[in-house]
Amino acid sequence: MRLTRRAALGTAIATLALPGLARAQAKRLDILSHRVHQQVLTQGAAGDLTAPWRQANGAELSWTTADIGPLQDRLLREASLPSSDFGIGYLLNSRATPEVARLLTPLDDLLRDQPVAQYDDIAPGLREAMRVNGRTIAIPVRHATNGLFYNQALLEQQGIAAPPGSFEEFLDLCRRLTFRPAGAAPVTGLVMTAALAAYPVMFARAFGGDFITLDYKVIPDPEAMTKAIAAIRGLFEAGALPRSYATITNEDQVTWLQQGRAAFAILPFSRHAQLNRAEQSRFPGRIQAMEMPMSTTAPAGSRMAAAVEFWSMAIPANARDKLLAWSFLRAMSAPDVTLGAARNGNGSVRLSTYADAGFARDNPVAAVEAEALSRARVPFPAFAEASRAEAIFVEEVQSAVLGRKEPARAVEDSAARIKPLLPA
Repeated sequence: MRLTRRAALGTAIATLALPGLARAQAKRLDILSHRVHQQVLTQGAAGDLTAPWRQANGAELSWTTADIGPLQDRLLREASLPSSDFGIGYLLNSRATPEVARLLTPLDDLLRDQPVAQYDDIAPGLREAMRVNGRTIAIPVRHATNGLFYNQALLEQQGIAAPPGSFEEFLDLCRRLTFRPAGAAPVTGLVMTAALAAYPVMFARAFGGDFITLDYKVIPDPEAMTKAIAAIRGLFEAGALPRSYATITNEDQVTWLQQGRAAFAILPFSRHAQLNRAEQSRFPGRIQAMEMPMSTTAPAGSRMAAAVEFWSMAIPANARDKLLAWSFLRAMSAPDVTLGAARNGNGSVRLSTYADAGFARDNPVAAVEAEALSRARVPFPAFAEASRAEAIFVEEVQSAVLGRKEPARAVEDSAARIKPLLPA
């Protein structure tokens, strides 16, 4: 046979095209996430947890990562298009508004027909927050639940044998632990940021109150909220909160605890390891965590509902291959993968993870974190004007704490200003 120049050229082009053609025919799942979401599924002590799913499905994963704000904005833009290459998008609980829910695939039928294994093991407060307009719109995968941290060494210096057993005792200890140790910097009883609603919300929950319920009732128990704000103000007036209270950040809280400048702070349980690192902390191994205690005046049987923020996996309603996306979501939400992700550094949303002997052995706060997570709730539900509502609440709380208005008036003004912002 005579090989013409045209035939030879055609053969060469076809040969070069074959690898690309094979790749084009392989399944691919595009994921929009933060870098940490990719890392906890692919790197760390438990290794690459996506490998079994990729091999079983003959699929590749393509991760597009971004910081929190750009990530959420990109997800909403993609979900608003006629179609999207992204099959999975990570959603922050504060963005799970009714408007956003309409852009995501309802998951209830999939949960019924191809269920996530042991779905009820995922913390109920997280699952409930991902039900919008009666439909499940995302599956929780990573959380940060707040606990009360304390410096055991400072308690011992002041002759205090145990952490507080009630909210009233906590307030008393904050005052007693505002002192100047010999040859050291002054200690303030509590360091707390004023920029977030979550902290006064936890004070209110200690009295059996709340800020905004999931059915959009604002400050359902004004008396409990008034007591909460009055308690913060009392600490500030006693010097048991820093004079710089209004400008304190979350990172400041970490630093103050590590340096022994504060005895108590409210922070996510996941901060425990950082707070106790020998290269960073003056008190390695002495900073402990507990749940925020309840007030003795709270309704009988009340338990603390810690404020929690969390991430979930969602499937855009315009995704090209929803079944492939659901297959991945189910696999990554399975108990064994969730445990592996926790070993890789993820905040596990499953209560069973914390009962695993190996995990608990390496995580000193596993038991108390599991207890807090079992009752944790978002500080307020997601809705279109939620950020504005939080800003108003924070402003009113600060005004009362700094003595510019009475706590009861701050509660009244908060409710009046926020009610018009709530969904009809």
